Amino acid sequence: MKVLVTGTAGRVGRAIYIHLMKSHEVVGVDKTPCSTVNYVGDIRDSALMNTALNGVEAIIHTAALHAPHVGLCSEGEFAEININATEQLALLGLQRGVKHFIFTSTTALYGYASTPEGVAGWVDETVQPQPKSVYHKSKIMAESMLENISKQFALPITVLQMSRCFPESADFMSVYRLTRGIDVRDVALAHACALDKRLQGFRRYIISGKTPFVREDCEQLPLHAAGLIQAHIPELAQEFANRGWQLPQGLDRVYDSSLAQRELGWQPKHSFESVLSMLDSESSEVLPVLGQASNEA
Repeated sequence: MKVLVTGTAGRVGRAIYIHLMKSHEVVGVDKTPCSTVNYVGDIRDSALMNTALNGVEAIIHTAALHAPHVGLCSEGEFAEININATEQLALLGLQRGVKHFIFTSTTALYGYASTPEGVAGWVDETVQPQPKSVYHKSKIMAESMLENISKQFALPITVLQMSRCFPESADFMSVYRLTRGIDVRDVALAHACALDKRLQGFRRYIISGKTPFVREDCEQLPLHAAGLIQAHIPELAQEFANRGWQLPQGLDRVYDSSLAQRELGWQPKHSFESVLSMLDSESSEVLPVLGQASNEA
């Protein structure tokens, strides 16, 4: 299958491009020249995108303004790039005969809804977002617009809401893999699974690491996370002890990716063990721990 991936100079888009190269013909688009970019240019350039879509059967759209752009880019720019350009690409894909559109979104859009007062949030696809920033709002609006397009034109559209996926301190990353983080390789695998399944209609999935916690743990997680980690994942607690790290006393949310695991046939492979392995091998995907971990993760 020939697949167009946008944003392939970014770490997520690049990971998807490289993963798909094993079994598909992949075309990458980004403003930044890179070995995984076949067309250098702006996704708002309809002539460029029309050329890039030659022979394409599926689109994976990762290009966007993100949280670090908040305060640096205007609300108008967020709307133009994250919403309008997404709509333009989906409609252009329809005109060119594209059979599937996959949109890379974010769990950040749940905003305030992910951290209810007094308990840890258990976030699945049924939770109603309460956005905090223009970034969150733009992603919510883009998802809603794509849902309308899917219904109007019977185009299969899959939205993958990925949790935090960037290099940070190894102690935080290890714990986040249990609650609110994901390895970029697992993000790429989720996109490949969605592509292969090509489920009909509009689908929305949370993509986050597999959690050992259950919904009933949410009352205890804000104040007694260390004890729960020791009970549920003693091997991680032992690793923290061996390395002189402090377990977090509080955790504020859990992203539940079980729906994606069931319906897409996707299984995240890289848990806290991968974080520690990358740290020990001095991988740039994880940062060393400087001093003790905070009591809040």
